[in-house]
Amino acid sequence: MATIYDVARQAEVSPATVSRVVNGHANVDPALAERVRRAMRELDYRPNAVARNLRRSRTTLWAVVISDIGNPFFTAVVRGVEDIAQRAGYSVVLCNTDEDPAKEARYLNAVLAEQVAGVIIAPSGPAAGLDRLTDARVPMVVIDRQLHGGRVDTVLVDNEHGAQLATAHLVESGYQRIACITGRRGVYTASSRLTGYRRALADAGRPYEEDLVRYADFRSDGGYRAMADLLRLATPPDALFVANNLMTVGAVECLVDNGVKVPTEMGVVGFDELPWAHLVRPALTTVTQPTYQLGESAARLLTERIAAPDRAAATVTLPTKLQIRESSTGRPG
Repeated sequence: MATIYDVARQAEVSPATVSRVVNGHANVDPALAERVRRAMRELDYRPNAVARNLRRSRTTLWAVVISDIGNPFFTAVVRGVEDIAQRAGYSVVLCNTDEDPAKEARYLNAVLAEQVAGVIIAPSGPAAGLDRLTDARVPMVVIDRQLHGGRVDTVLVDNEHGAQLATAHLVESGYQRIACITGRRGVYTASSRLTGYRRALADAGRPYEEDLVRYADFRSDGGYRAMADLLRLATPPDALFVANNLMTVGAVECLVDNGVKVPTEMGVVGFDELPWAHLVRPALTTVTQPTYQLGESAARLLTERIAAPDRAAATVTLPTKLQIRESSTGRPG
């Protein structure tokens, strides 16, 4: 097995120069650094990760803490994170919290114990647990949720505007009683999307009716139950805006089970794209998010935070887009 001294001899540099290249120091002449990297490849040299971590006090791992690994939204986000992390010399460990604060707390304990290099997290709720990371000066970026105080790098999408576009589209399509299925109370994305729904109704001169709003759990079963509850109203809705992709799946399944025809009897718009949204019949209208770019943006912010721990916190907000398909355009005249 090659050693750092073998690499130094092959590259015709000192062992100290090899060490600086291995540890990512910027004060190495680019030509020398390339010679070292070429020698490492030729000798199949593998740095001692344990020793490097002891010197750095942190690993070369990033923890990505998300709420639901089964949601295609997070799958695309993590891919964006990983691609940037790999280019920056980091590996990614994925932590799935199932929107469970206790499970999230256990992962954060592990993050602190293992001294990971950085964290990208979609918090399950109020962010009290994240204070431990900021107190320990663990580089961190929050995604998909906004924390009060502006002390943490954050990447969001324009949730309110996306929901407003979706609801306004249903109004313009001729639907009269537009319901909303959103997430749990107190969750940033759920609240923002509900605000966008309300704003679109107000812009159209429509009253906001609390009876047409249901709070669910961002899962398909929750969407199904919320839709079933709405159908039991004395005057059910004739259109529906759903605040995430999995709840849209559950709501549409409920409509199918109850023989409600989309879009003639119920217009449907969901938030978040689904890989097969254009394949079902009728094809689903959705608010699309730049999910891969969200992951990329979070990873870039994290690399910047690691390089400059004391810089001011930044917030990046990415745009959403309404993808109109058949599920929202069939209201009889």
